[in-house]
Amino acid sequence: MSDGTTRMFFPEIISPVRRFGQREFDFDRQVAIMAIVNRTPNSFHDRGRTFELSQAVEAACRAVADGADWVDIGGFAFSADQEPITVAEEIDRVAPVIAEVRGKTDAVISVDTHRAEVARAAVEAGADVINDTNGLREPDIARVAAETGAGVIVTHSLGGPGKAVPRPVYADVVAEVRDFLLDRVRFALDAGVPAERIVIDPGHDLNKNTYHSLELTRRLDEIAALGHPTLAALSNKDFIGETLDRPQGERTEGTIAANVIAILRGARILRVHDVPSTVAAVRMTEAVLGWRAPAHARHNLV
Repeated sequence: MSDGTTRMFFPEIISPVRRFGQREFDFDRQVAIMAIVNRTPNSFHDRGRTFELSQAVEAACRAVADGADWVDIGGFAFSADQEPITVAEEIDRVAPVIAEVRGKTDAVISVDTHRAEVARAAVEAGADVINDTNGLREPDIARVAAETGAGVIVTHSLGGPGKAVPRPVYADVVAEVRDFLLDRVRFALDAGVPAERIVIDPGHDLNKNTYHSLELTRRLDEIAALGHPTLAALSNKDFIGETLDRPQGERTEGTIAANVIAILRGARILRVHDVPSTVAAVRMTEAVLGWRAPAHARHNLV
């Protein structure tokens, strides 16, 4: 168990230089910025502002123009407080957005889904990665990833999307999340997904309370030590709002602080709503760590 005193952690990443779609990343010295585009009427942050097809496409393209390396497109929210939708409805939400965005950018596109049929349709529409908040528990989704060559983000949650888990309890949240991810990564490997296509996500706030998410952030190095690039999806989440007593629209500073801490603990992909602020924070962090030269600097300052 980490005592939380380690200032920085640089994980030994399996195949640190990775290609997703047309973009290449060196996760030994680079952090990828993933923009969130939800084509849902009930997402916790945007409350349906990108539900219309044109608005979703515009938001994705704007995020790339603002510096995002990656766009994550979802059609079904994680929250249990929603009506179920059919596979066909979810495909109708995500596939057209993916197809249009694919025609406009070479940025990485992932689909946020836990259903194998949706994942396959999304990859056929142009998605590069399957982002599964259900930890590959849906039948056949790992096989779809293996067959299509898509990357996979394996995320921890107890119940999965659309399922309530009241008062989640962990003896040691970090150890239990780590063990779950290790097991599901082995499952993905056994299904034929190569290690160089696997990303892990501890699932902050997904069936976890504020103390759980703070502990995961503080000890994120224990997750990153598994060796797969670690995604941190912290943006504007309730654990930030509850920690700072801030409503949904006033969590930018808390999000940036948590993201920088996550990088120093080994995170290499950040899933965010506010792309411009994140780009600035990440580029500054990379420069301080010696991974990136300043965009413009005079060598002799008086």
